[in-house]
Amino acid sequence: MGPYLFKRLSTAVIVVLGIMLVTFVMLHVLAPSPAKVVLGQRATPQAIADFNKANGYDDPLIVQYIHYVEKTFHGNLGYSYKENQSVNALFRENAARSAYLSGISLVLAVVIAIPLGIWQGLKRNSIGDYIATGASFTFYSMPLFFLSLLLIAIFSFHLDWFPSEASQANTLAGVLADPRSMVLPIASLVIVSVASFSRYMRSSTLDNLAQDYIKVARAKGLSERSILTGHLLRNCVLPLITLIGLSIPDLLAGNLITEQVFNYHGLGLLFYNSLSTEDYPVLLGYVLVGGVLVVIGNLIADVSLSVADPRFRLT
Repeated sequence: MGPYLFKRLSTAVIVVLGIMLVTFVMLHVLAPSPAKVVLGQRATPQAIADFNKANGYDDPLIVQYIHYVEKTFHGNLGYSYKENQSVNALFRENAARSAYLSGISLVLAVVIAIPLGIWQGLKRNSIGDYIATGASFTFYSMPLFFLSLLLIAIFSFHLDWFPSEASQANTLAGVLADPRSMVLPIASLVIVSVASFSRYMRSSTLDNLAQDYIKVARAKGLSERSILTGHLLRNCVLPLITLIGLSIPDLLAGNLITEQVFNYHGLGLLFYNSLSTEDYPVLLGYVLVGGVLVVIGNLIADVSLSVADPRFRLT
């Protein structure tokens, strides 16, 4: 596994550098300097020139990119002119809240989707299977922002069960102390994820039920419960392991929409606000984090799949 991991990590570095290059070039082609955004539209040409010189925006593009890569590999993601603090500090302030929203949503989605998908496979073509399948297709095809607004309209405005805004606490401890306000944001992410995961689990269950090892287990006289827990479950979750790994960056993107709709102060809302104010260092940092999560998600999926099933050997 050692050579495989070294190869994947080497590839990961190249991929991250490519993501940084593409994002850096696109942002700087659209707007070579944030001087007017920072100084205002009435800034004089001399003030803009001084700002560009002081911050390196008058250097050739390749030189700016090299400086950015060098600072990034030293752990410096830049400085936010709008927020008047470093990007590292902004990420530290918001990352824990986003991680909580993503993490709890992913865990709940997996816990619900695994038994639901297996049950659908065992009850194939039953009324319950048809209902669950219809609901899955409906929620999976529904845009996340629309689902979030629908939950707000029903459970906040109509039934008045939950607040329309997520917790406005500035710390993770404050968010945890107000669980009622987090029900709708978490539910919106969980519903979409369950709709996707359960479909894979149902398909995997149907495939494994037709395998010879299930027939042999039944021929030996094992109970259906023993077959389910000792044979079927382990093999059914293998595709889901890969899907979970690949879904890690999707949750970050989902947070962007969910946090904006529910006004939840995390990395997603930070990115949205930075996009509207052209805060380039924050945008670059967010895209970089997303790229790293894609690489990490793929690596975790491959390694976990190898550990769960010895038939997948990493060489």
